[in-house]
Amino acid sequence: MFEFIMLMCFGAAWPFAVYRAYVSRRSEGTSIVFLYVVFLGYMSGILHKIFFSFDLVISLYILNAIMVFVCIVLYYRNRAYSKMMQRKRR
Repeated sequence: MFEFIMLMCFGAAWPFAVYRAYVSRRSEGTSIVFLYVVFLGYMSGILHKIFFSFDLVISLYILNAIMVFVCIVLYYRNRAYSKMMQRKRR
């Protein structure tokens, strides 16, 4: 139960982060290292559920991992967009 609550609380923030990254088109202020560490944590949780205690909480790990992965993809998209805009200004 506590694991479920923890994942729900952590997961509640990711849709806002995805939306903000999508509409802002800016990578400044985003730590890619942090995103990779969190993604690694969720992947570890998924593997633990698969190998040791499979239950439906794995779906929250998967959902959160997907949202973090989307944030990672948006980070690189936004970084490329920023570089393109800098070249246009020259």
